[in-house]
Amino acid sequence: MNGAEFVSLSLPPIVIGVLVAVTCALPGNFLLLRRQALIGDAISHVVLPGIVVGFLLTGAVATWPMLLGASVAAIAAVVLIEAIRRLGQIEAGAAMGVVFTTLFAGGVLLLEQSDTSSVHLDVEHALYGNLESLIWLEATGWSSLADPAALAGLPPELFRIAGAAGLVALLLAVFWRPLKIATFDENYAAALGLPVTAISLGLVIVSAIAAVAAFDAVGSIIVIAMFICPPATARLLTDRLGAQVAWSVALAAIAAVAGFVLAGYGPLWLGGSDAVSAAGMIATVSGVLLGLAALVGPHRRPLAAQP
Repeated sequence: MNGAEFVSLSLPPIVIGVLVAVTCALPGNFLLLRRQALIGDAISHVVLPGIVVGFLLTGAVATWPMLLGASVAAIAAVVLIEAIRRLGQIEAGAAMGVVFTTLFAGGVLLLEQSDTSSVHLDVEHALYGNLESLIWLEATGWSSLADPAALAGLPPELFRIAGAAGLVALLLAVFWRPLKIATFDENYAAALGLPVTAISLGLVIVSAIAAVAAFDAVGSIIVIAMFICPPATARLLTDRLGAQVAWSVALAAIAAVAGFVLAGYGPLWLGGSDAVSAAGMIATVSGVLLGLAALVGPHRRPLAAQP
């Protein structure tokens, strides 16, 4: 692959993949430490019907309609969970399982029955994303990076995820201290007068923003690995929060680049003829890094001695 082909076909997906992985890893650190890592899973299930409804109402894959739809879906999920829990007299975990899977299935059915001929949005795209298609056709080489006319043809998803990454990073930086205190000791945070409920809700909202922004690239299923694997790997490498966040960002970027390269060239190196899903390979690399950290990480927990 020459320089022109790389800039046009590979550079934008790699940059988008890195931004997606980093954007999800940042709030994922706090979800992990608060023992709420599966909230990322819940969000990925809940936002799908909201995103589809936002698309059906506007006819376009745009940030604000999708984010608004995802927010409405999240509120509806909370109301339904509480109603089922109270009316059915069942525990919250069972109610959550019913609501999340039902909403997710409803989103898939809506998408299957909708007309998506005008945009690239189908069930496979919604579940696994389509990172490989986010290319830059106007690029003619590295010189295009300084050409305003060529830059105007960059995939709009790049600007969307870059904006989300900047917003997520800014919010975490601004609220770092209260979020840190509430994450490690909610009782102490409440005693200091910090709004612990609002902080928890804010973290969920930030995670939802990351999930919606990542939708085009990695869909609503693979994004779960982006939330969990880099922070979990980083946690096995350090016991300091600042270092953990830095490690998670670095690991997310490494997984994104390595995953994209292996998705395109790995099958060829092994004698195959077809590339595989870039998002799936990024998640796979993230899992491999987590497995390696679990084996050799300095802060892994050794198994208890057997009698």
